[in-house]
Amino acid sequence: MIVLGLTGSIGTGKSTTATMFHDLGVPVHDADATVHDLYRREAVTPVAERFPESLKDGTIDRKVLSAILSQAPERFRELEAVIHPLVRAREMAFLEAERKNGSALVVLDIPLLYETGGEQRVDKVVVVTCDAQTQRRRVLARPGMTEEKFALILSRQMPDVEKRKRADFIVHTDEGLEAARKQVEEVIETLKQGRD
Repeated sequence: MIVLGLTGSIGTGKSTTATMFHDLGVPVHDADATVHDLYRREAVTPVAERFPESLKDGTIDRKVLSAILSQAPERFRELEAVIHPLVRAREMAFLEAERKNGSALVVLDIPLLYETGGEQRVDKVVVVTCDAQTQRRRVLARPGMTEEKFALILSRQMPDVEKRKRADFIVHTDEGLEAARKQVEEVIETLKQGRD
């Protein structure tokens, strides 16, 4: 089974690209969706112990947690010490299930793949990219997004140019959905041919 890492900076179209892989029949494990689920389940108690203000109605309120981290970015490490092992456990369960299913190719959608050493857990990496103006426009159009929040998020992410240098494959999303889908199809085809 080939394990393909999918990553990209905020606003580059990574989630849309992950959906394209899924729609083309490739199982996808979404680290972000896993984190959101953990905030409603097994991460509630350990996160609430460290960030008590974030506990609302038995779940972790992501907006409150985000506000705390905006004020004290050094506390990201504290949160990651709780969250990363839980995400990793879910990822390992996903990979085990897909091996049993006989899947030939799976995608691990990991926003901070390079930043967390995740490239060591995958066979190949796809980096999703777009030009800086498109990225900025997309991100600032999100509800509740500010220049400050955008800057904080970017400060925690490896520069796009560095990710592209390390990538095995690059998908450009500023050329339209159809062009991006064609690039995804090419990645799948290349990996399938390499396996045969």
